[in-house]
Amino acid sequence: MNRTQIGEASRTATVRPVQEADLGALGDFFAGLSLRSRYQRFFAPVTPNLMMVRRMSGSAGADALVALQAGVIIGHAMAADTCGPGGERETEIGVVVADRWQGLGVGSALVRELIRRAQSRGVMAVTMDVLPANRQVLAMIARHWPAARIDHGADCLTARARLARRGMAVALPHDEPGRSLAWR
Repeated sequence: MNRTQIGEASRTATVRPVQEADLGALGDFFAGLSLRSRYQRFFAPVTPNLMMVRRMSGSAGADALVALQAGVIIGHAMAADTCGPGGERETEIGVVVADRWQGLGVGSALVRELIRRAQSRGVMAVTMDVLPANRQVLAMIARHWPAARIDHGADCLTARARLARRGMAVALPHDEPGRSLAWR
């Protein structure tokens, strides 16, 4: 379990894998997102049903994480590994943060932990589909992966970034030893 400093020093959040006991709270978390946040995460204004929540809990082999503040879920992230071009392992990630916690580093902390875990599985690249209007996520990608390739699709952008080789530390801009997981 990682203790993650997010925003001010007085606010802390815990980033950890989703547990079976989280399913009800995870459903409540998704239902509590604004229409805009649900649209930006799922590319449709949907509220995930129980089957979708189960899949997003990691039950289908995905790596799923939650960020908690005082025991309440404030963020969710997941990664699904695939075989990329040339047979290289890559992971596709998706992240969503509760509206009132957006812009405070919660999403970046979740992404960083997903990347760390993906590297331990031998993943060599990360992809992320983003709506063109999601400027907050696009800015995060530009700050932390300036060499990311952005492919323009019919309805979304796909960012692709290479990861450090297995066994090497994550080397993202602005990382310093001893800093919190929050990217700001």
